[in-house]
Amino acid sequence: MKDEQIVLLDDQCRPAGVAPKLASHNAHTPLHLAFSCYLLNPAGKLLITKRAASKKVWPGVWSNSVCGHPLPGESLPAAIFRRVLFEIGISDITKMREVLPGYRYQSPLYNGVRENELCPVYAAVTAQTPKLNKDEVSDCRWVSWPQLRYEVSKKPDNFSYWLKDQLPLLTDKFS
Repeated sequence: MKDEQIVLLDDQCRPAGVAPKLASHNAHTPLHLAFSCYLLNPAGKLLITKRAASKKVWPGVWSNSVCGHPLPGESLPAAIFRRVLFEIGISDITKMREVLPGYRYQSPLYNGVRENELCPVYAAVTAQTPKLNKDEVSDCRWVSWPQLRYEVSKKPDNFSYWLKDQLPLLTDKFS
């Protein structure tokens, strides 16, 4: 996916063009559209994933189940299904719902990259076991929400900026 495009947004978060994904992520990343998705199992545990060390953006840290960018013209739910299958090999997710529709953030500079995204946050349910694409995800595990909050409080540098930023906004949605 070396030529993958992202959807650029104007200051009012309206589509304003496209740009190459990898080349656009740098110290001056333009505002663009993305998504985060939290997968829960039927018991209510959350799947967290460790980003592969080879990732350009926030490599080697734990994060939400899957995140990414819709392709131009692709709906956010379709992009989520595509990335869930590609990154963690899960083909059956249900009960998808948008839990933070207007979430927007700009991360601090990390390894020369700053994220700048309108990033609606979704939740969905799966009973499947992940089959990791090691180019994307090096590890995964199911945790409870209290366990995740505890781990983030003890070792915040082990987690992606967006997970840490979203976590307090999600507490009443899952706990």
